[in-house]
Amino acid sequence: MATINDNYLKLPGSYLFAEIARRVAAYKEAHPEADIIRLGIGDVTQPLPQACIEAMHKAVDDQAKAETFHGYGPEQGYSFLTEAIIKNNYTDRGIEIAPDEIFVSDGSKSDCGNIQEIFGLANKVAITDPVYPVYLDTNVMAGRTGELQKDGHFEGVVYLPCTAENNFAPALPKEHVDMLYLCCPNNPTGTTLSREELTKWVNYAKENETVILFDAAYAAYITEEDVPRSIYEIPGAKDVAIEFRSFSKTAGFTGTRCGYTIIPKTVKGRAADGSLVSFNKLWNRRHTTKFNGTAYIVQRGAAAIYTEEGQKQVKELVSYYMENARVIREGLKAAGLEAYGGVNAPYIWLKTPKNMSSWDFFDKLLTEANIVGTPGAGFGPCGEGYFRLTAFGSHENTKRAVARFAKLKF
Repeated sequence: MATINDNYLKLPGSYLFAEIARRVAAYKEAHPEADIIRLGIGDVTQPLPQACIEAMHKAVDDQAKAETFHGYGPEQGYSFLTEAIIKNNYTDRGIEIAPDEIFVSDGSKSDCGNIQEIFGLANKVAITDPVYPVYLDTNVMAGRTGELQKDGHFEGVVYLPCTAENNFAPALPKEHVDMLYLCCPNNPTGTTLSREELTKWVNYAKENETVILFDAAYAAYITEEDVPRSIYEIPGAKDVAIEFRSFSKTAGFTGTRCGYTIIPKTVKGRAADGSLVSFNKLWNRRHTTKFNGTAYIVQRGAAAIYTEEGQKQVKELVSYYMENARVIREGLKAAGLEAYGGVNAPYIWLKTPKNMSSWDFFDKLLTEANIVGTPGAGFGPCGEGYFRLTAFGSHENTKRAVARFAKLKF
């Protein structure tokens, strides 16, 4: 009989958002009249920018004619997209990225999860706490951790607490780590690291030969000048950092699926024989072996983001969601709740009142206000006592949700 990968059995019984969906479905079945407003999972609600739609329509027409038909494309991405990305997101910000250092994919979630495959299993991993579950869970699945402990931590993982007490800026690890996950702007807290803070992490990585796995999926939402849009704005980062980017929240591609990863050839790891090997080389091998490339039609749509009209429409889309973030943040504070984030990210991280557990707060919101959010405990032990709301709803539903918060009794 075939055996299983026992590492999967270390994980809690249900993925966070699957458990949320289960609870909401059960409540909806018992209360079919409930008018539920969803501010939980980070899916978008507004349509794709018109420039992207028009580009994809044209790309569909290309596929209808032999002379313009595209079959298998380059696994790393078509040059019309990679060149646009490099120019607009890097070159124009004074950052030099080579064409063979960018890899287009079906989204940054896949890349954030799959990247661990090119790292040795003996590597010590550090994550912030709370954290986007994909970083941790994929390392558990690979066998890079021990068992789940009673305190909610996995054995063998270095946790870096991020709470209101440290202004959501984690302290540097007190022990050596080989792989370090950072998300900025952060999911779930919606907070950021300043240029000065991020410089500390790059310096730590250089001194300790650590690789930073930097998730910049929400870079388009940054409003404050002191927050870097890319980790490569920090001197020395190209020697120690891999950066993940996404079009999901930037341009509404959650269902269209497109993202990319930057791996400078100067980011290296040590082989068993002691030699240094570029992670770029390893990822290229993995990417071309396990992936046939993002669809031509999708890449044409993504490239349209960088046209003059596309840039204008994307900014309007981001502004739409950030207005929701402002409404939620200010509404929560008016209701007497502590709220963080929502300035450089579409997430608002609130402190649950009267030491209520995050799942109890979830149930209270669902049953008394018909609002769905995300319990902080689902993002790690330090997320207990917090709760995540997203700004991806409509203006109307966002305002209705805030009005319901104002009527809740705590």
